[in-house]
Amino acid sequence: MEAQRKHVVVVGAGIVGVSAAIWLRRKGVDVTIVDRNRPGSAEATSYGNAGVLAACSVAPVTAPGLLLKGPRMALDPNFPLFLRWSYLPRLMPWLLRYMSHANDKDTRRIAAGLAPITSDAVEQHQSLTKDTDAAHWVQTTDYSFVYPDRAAFEADSYTWMLRKTAGFEPELLEGEAVREFEPNLAKDLNLLAVMHDHGYTKDPGAYVAALATEAEKLGATFHQAEVKDFDFTDGRVSSVLTTTGALDCSDVILATGVWSGPLARKLGLKVPLETERGYHMVFKSPENGPSTPLMVTTGKFVATPMDGGLRCAGVVEFGGLEAGPSKAPLELLQRKVQQSFPGLKFESTETWLGHRPAPSDSLPLIGEIGQTGVLAGFGHHHIGLTAGPKTGRILAGLVSGDRENTDLSVYDPMRF
Repeated sequence: MEAQRKHVVVVGAGIVGVSAAIWLRRKGVDVTIVDRNRPGSAEATSYGNAGVLAACSVAPVTAPGLLLKGPRMALDPNFPLFLRWSYLPRLMPWLLRYMSHANDKDTRRIAAGLAPITSDAVEQHQSLTKDTDAAHWVQTTDYSFVYPDRAAFEADSYTWMLRKTAGFEPELLEGEAVREFEPNLAKDLNLLAVMHDHGYTKDPGAYVAALATEAEKLGATFHQAEVKDFDFTDGRVSSVLTTTGALDCSDVILATGVWSGPLARKLGLKVPLETERGYHMVFKSPENGPSTPLMVTTGKFVATPMDGGLRCAGVVEFGGLEAGPSKAPLELLQRKVQQSFPGLKFESTETWLGHRPAPSDSLPLIGEIGQTGVLAGFGHHHIGLTAGPKTGRILAGLVSGDRENTDLSVYDPMRF
């Protein structure tokens, strides 16, 4: 009966928001999803990514040694890290906090924090989509890391140690076994670290749209508007103020990615959150590309065969929310792709720029903001698609009182 009296407004129709809405409706909770864009639209962050359900993705970018390597990477035109230098003064406070975690102790702590929301990703997506039309978009697959040789693989030993600690060890293929597995790889790529029991979605945007449709079938309501503020009664949220009017509620889930930061500030929470401008390129009607998702370490990009073509993603640019796309990241990405798959043929390309929400400590915010009745579900950095269903399930449990058996202290929004 308590669950039936609740009405939750979910702010954000990305993978976290629609997952939370489905789990809430399955628990009998009334739900309204609010977003300025339709679910799965190209303007949304969940639309653009490599599509991999990367269960083994526990290693943060801030590994030991980044402090020395970082400036060199940003200045190297052949490395997929870009910076709009005019944005540097605004970036610097966040960047200093971010780089402060580039040490062994923090890296292990962050990896341990990421494992519970990534390691069972495939099962979480399957559970979310079971007996729904959205299940069509989720596929199980191998997910392989491509190296030139064993020496290059061993140079990544620290990252593989973190993955092993989380329960993931690869099968190594070398030489001719690489050609048998992926015959279209360049001849100078001679080692594959194959992770079994992973997954991917054949079209992330269509997948999120299908999940939103499932939420609506279950009784959720979609409201297209922009959230501007909140109203409170006795210190607890009582309505959400949107560009088209107020929506009364008992609870709010804030899951609108990097745009959650300004809304969180209205609750007195200033999150050190920055946008990682992420690019992808789709090669339409491809021939001679990969047959399974690959992370090509020499170019730091992931190549995934999808329904719409071969999607390649992995470039990072710091430059804020306002600027349009840059040419250099896309030019580098296309060059690296064609070096890695020299026989690749395609009819045309389609490009995309979106905004990954990056907290300064590389851990998402999951849980209630104080005692406001507003729950955070954002800041997933590079693992939004992977961890979205698990995060949504956790948030639904917090609202209904049916909590998951997961230590949430590492994701506490109030840690900042």
